[in-house]
Amino acid sequence: MNKAKVKETFFGGLIRNNPTFVLVLGTCPTIAMTSTLSQAFAMGVATMFVLVFSNLFVSLLRNVIPDKVRIPCYIIIISTFVIIVQMVMRKYMPELYDTMKAFIALIVVNCIILARAESFASCNKPLYSALDGVSMGLGFTAALCLIGIVREFFAGGSFAGFAIPGFPVMNGTSASAFGFIVFGCLMALFNFINQKIENKRQEEYRKTLPLKESALELTEVQK
Repeated sequence: MNKAKVKETFFGGLIRNNPTFVLVLGTCPTIAMTSTLSQAFAMGVATMFVLVFSNLFVSLLRNVIPDKVRIPCYIIIISTFVIIVQMVMRKYMPELYDTMKAFIALIVVNCIILARAESFASCNKPLYSALDGVSMGLGFTAALCLIGIVREFFAGGSFAGFAIPGFPVMNGTSASAFGFIVFGCLMALFNFINQKIENKRQEEYRKTLPLKESALELTEVQK
């Protein structure tokens, strides 16, 4: 197992290739399912479940699925796991399922899942593909929860359903338009911080170049 690839795959979906804030995928559930933290978390976990297992099975079957019908096959695989999610939520979380069942069904055509199946799982081994599903799923869940926390705080004066004493409810902040504003602000903040981290990493790498060149020159002299 390539440790560098494992590390890159796992942290890719969380930071560098975050599906919500960097790749800007899955915008529909991002806005529709983040009015509360509970909805955001449930949507994120459901999507992550489908991502992990669809990636895994696409990878396992990548040499069997004919290239001409790969997209319909991916959708069949994804649909199977979406149905499992629907059955579990309907059985154990009926109230939550009733508020978001339309968007659970739409996970089938979520562009994050189709994109990872096509661009990653179809050309990587099962372990890496499952890890990519975990990474992308965690990145998506974290982004949705962050947006959900902000929206619920301003629209309902609460956190995870618990009212915050003394905080006034702001009219209009429960609308989708406010959701887009929160989404845009958090996206800008995330990418600003991400760029600062990347610039610092590159600067540190440039500082090590003279040392590497000196070591290389010393090796050449010794030869």
